[in-house]
Amino acid sequence: MSMELRQLKYFTRVAETLNFSEAAKSLFITQSTLSQQIKQLESELDVKLLTRTSHSVSLTEAGAELLPYARKTIKDAEMCAIRIDDLKHILCGTLNIGVTYSFSPILTETLVEFMKIYPKVKLNIFYRPMTELMDLLRARGVDFVLAFKPWESMPDIVSHVLFQNCLAAIVGDRHSLAHKKHITLQELEAYDIALPAKGLQARNAFENLISGYNSSFNIRAELNEVNILLELIRRNHLVTVLAEATIHDEKGVKAIPIDMTGNEMTGCVHTLKDSYHKRSMQEFIRMLRDSLAIKERVNAWL
Repeated sequence: MSMELRQLKYFTRVAETLNFSEAAKSLFITQSTLSQQIKQLESELDVKLLTRTSHSVSLTEAGAELLPYARKTIKDAEMCAIRIDDLKHILCGTLNIGVTYSFSPILTETLVEFMKIYPKVKLNIFYRPMTELMDLLRARGVDFVLAFKPWESMPDIVSHVLFQNCLAAIVGDRHSLAHKKHITLQELEAYDIALPAKGLQARNAFENLISGYNSSFNIRAELNEVNILLELIRRNHLVTVLAEATIHDEKGVKAIPIDMTGNEMTGCVHTLKDSYHKRSMQEFIRMLRDSLAIKERVNAWL
């Protein structure tokens, strides 16, 4: 049997689109070439994989059986190519990193240093809410994700701990609360609050913290952009709630830990289970662990 990887790629694309014309365009080949390759694959396997009419395309039972194996073979071949490329070039290529907004301040130092040391590695940074980043990780759109540990279990994701952190009230450095070492939820009720938008990790952590608490918070604004949220805090007598690490190197604001059991947040590197870790990824994470931003978080918790 001389089944080719190319034929499996062609078959998989047709199986996903169920349209020869659309599949041929996405593969940058002619429809006749695509049809010929599929026929050759069917001939090699001695089985019909697709049912074709003038109006539709559908998978046969054999085609449906082949599809997951074809996808796995293609993925394994791609991983093999990445490994060989790593071995040949040591550190080059592209590194795709997913980052939640809360992690942005503690990432900058490592980004700058990494780009100086490894100029041949192209970095693609994706700032998204955690749920979107995890979907991107599963689709292999990013190599790893920097985010706090999610509350729910994710069996297909491995979370490597970077540091422990806590949920805190963030105020301007001239705010009447700025001198406090800790703050309670009851004390927060006395102030106007601007919160990160629903779906962001800090907001999820806050809502989890206050579940079961009979609260009456005066929420004046909700934003999904942390930089603008912090600027509001600097310019107004507002309070927000974020992970303490979010204000690393930020001027004019102060973090006051919320005095309540369960306000801990664990900063993690998230990877797909059983996935290949590029050498550039391993080096970036090593540098991140050694960065001043992470060491300060670790030492603060000790």
